[in-house]
Amino acid sequence: MTKVYLTAQMPALVEKTLADNQLTVGVYQGDGLISHAELLTEAATADFLITTLSTQVDQAIIDSAPNLKLIANFGAGFNNIDVDYAKSKGILVTNTPKVSTNAVSELTFGLILALSHRIVEGDQQMCQTGFPGWAPLYFLGHEIAGKTLGIFGLGNIGREVAKKATALGMKVIYFSRHRLDTETEQALQVTYHPFESLIKVSDFISINAPLTPQTQHQFDAAVFKQMKPTAMLINVGRGPIVDEAALLTALQDQQLAGAALDVYENEPDVDAGFKALKNVILTPHIGNATVEARDAMAEIVANNVLLSSHDDTPKFVVNP
Repeated sequence: MTKVYLTAQMPALVEKTLADNQLTVGVYQGDGLISHAELLTEAATADFLITTLSTQVDQAIIDSAPNLKLIANFGAGFNNIDVDYAKSKGILVTNTPKVSTNAVSELTFGLILALSHRIVEGDQQMCQTGFPGWAPLYFLGHEIAGKTLGIFGLGNIGREVAKKATALGMKVIYFSRHRLDTETEQALQVTYHPFESLIKVSDFISINAPLTPQTQHQFDAAVFKQMKPTAMLINVGRGPIVDEAALLTALQDQQLAGAALDVYENEPDVDAGFKALKNVILTPHIGNATVEARDAMAEIVANNVLLSSHDDTPKFVVNP
């Protein structure tokens, strides 16, 4: 009997697709995140795991699963999995790239607009103290047209952010590990800047890069000191790219004008200091939390399990 275990409840498409193909499906039903101990137990009898970004799949989990053939990660990232160790055990790891692109880029712009126009702050005031009446200098924000958006990481999501920014009249610059060719830069209407330049001239910085040893804490105290005091930081990439303690200090010292975070260094924990600041927006990792994106992700993980169960190579293998 072939067993698939899901470490969280997922769109119905996943279970239906697997069950329709005579696979036995187990799903974590508890409150909150699955514990390491429970995953150890479930993995021991699993042929396939479908995991989420919040599920840590370390060497102990992998060693507990002698029948495991595939770990299908429900997300574009996969830093929650020890992919090299999985490969050493002959276990493939897959992710769900590209299908989150539009959803995350839309959220990025939602956060940019919410920060610049103080939308969340205005909603809180209306709900708490109310609206004292219109006045010429009351609750001023800033327009984004004509401002410079610096994109850190110009992959699929970064490129979509660039397209939306250009459509709204922003000047777009970027830094990425690999510079684009001239033709692509011109098509996207973006200009390459070294990192040291990007952080100094940007009015908004959008982090759309993956987490790597090189990008971890790339945004630290030294970087915040070089940014404009009017600049705003948006992180929808990975939490540990930002040194959150340093960011909190920079915001408290008014070295930056604001920040919006959808991902966190010690997720799901968030430093309470951010919650006390009016110029900070916090969202609960909802970058690709749309019906459209999650259904597309569900289709990928389910189909990858089916391919692997028939000894075919699944799509989007990250440790070939």
